[in-house]
Amino acid sequence: MNDIIKTQFTLSRDAFGKLNLLDASGTLHENIAPVRAFPIQAPESGISLVNTDGKEIGWIDSLEQLTPANAALIREELLGREFMPEIARIVAVTSFATPCTWTVDTNRGTTNFVLRGEEDIRRIGTDALLVSDTHGIHFLIRNQFELDKHSKKILDRFL
Repeated sequence: MNDIIKTQFTLSRDAFGKLNLLDASGTLHENIAPVRAFPIQAPESGISLVNTDGKEIGWIDSLEQLTPANAALIREELLGREFMPEIARIVAVTSFATPCTWTVDTNRGTTNFVLRGEEDIRRIGTDALLVSDTHGIHFLIRNQFELDKHSKKILDRFL
């Protein structure tokens, strides 16, 4: 594994929009993908760069250590690969028994999803929650204590 953070490298997109990395030795690594080690608790740190076989070709300790252009390409690629809407407000639930349908406002708009059971709400650290729907989509509540009163009341019935 290359410790690419200590060497010079250049990221670029090819004609098909795939991310490529040219390392200091002149080796071109095509179609690489950034993968966050801690996507919720440290989204800007601990990023592995892997090839199409899943082999790690480099590690980035922090996006702050990169050039602005390289950091922007990594962030852009991660946004295209990851889908984890953040719940800002719980509008309504169909029932306090599971399974039930939740209507929520997220950073990507209002949506509905089915919660199978209370076990599909998991604590992440002291403040954050991860809610999984029946299709395997994960919704993040970054800080449950910062939700509005109505949302907290609904959430408390499930925790």
